[in-house]
Amino acid sequence: MVEIASARINSFAHVAQKADVQPSEEPIFILTESQLQDIISRAVQPIQDKVRDLKDIVANLEGKVSTLEFTQDTQADNQLIQLRLINGLRKEPQPLQRDRGEIIRALLAANGGKMLAKEARQKMHLNKPRFSELLATMEEYIDTKPYHLDRRQDVIILKSELVTRNL
Repeated sequence: MVEIASARINSFAHVAQKADVQPSEEPIFILTESQLQDIISRAVQPIQDKVRDLKDIVANLEGKVSTLEFTQDTQADNQLIQLRLINGLRKEPQPLQRDRGEIIRALLAANGGKMLAKEARQKMHLNKPRFSELLATMEEYIDTKPYHLDRRQDVIILKSELVTRNL
């Protein structure tokens, strides 16, 4: 009977595809529906557990991302406030700068309203960055121009409206 079935199968196949069909030596299992469902559930359960774990991890990471975004927004706001405060401090002369501003204005008035920036800085015993900050805060009272004989040097000039007021 097996030979007849093999011959019928081979007669339908293309010549190159003909194969010997041999009877299966493996036993055939008959399972009930509940047994099959049990086998499938045991195979699928670890996958479902892993998916649940991954969903928990994703939810946790979403929470952390939200927290980080909030923190970043807060830090950006704080940095903006700090920059505004710093710019405000740069524009308003501090008490020590006010005193030094009065000194430099008196020094300029004593020298006819003009003097080389280098000489004024040396007389006031200030380093270059501090002197530059002082000049920046004194913009409304003091003007700076390059020296006509040596463009590498600056001349500081007491603004004219203040010179006439002081005289």
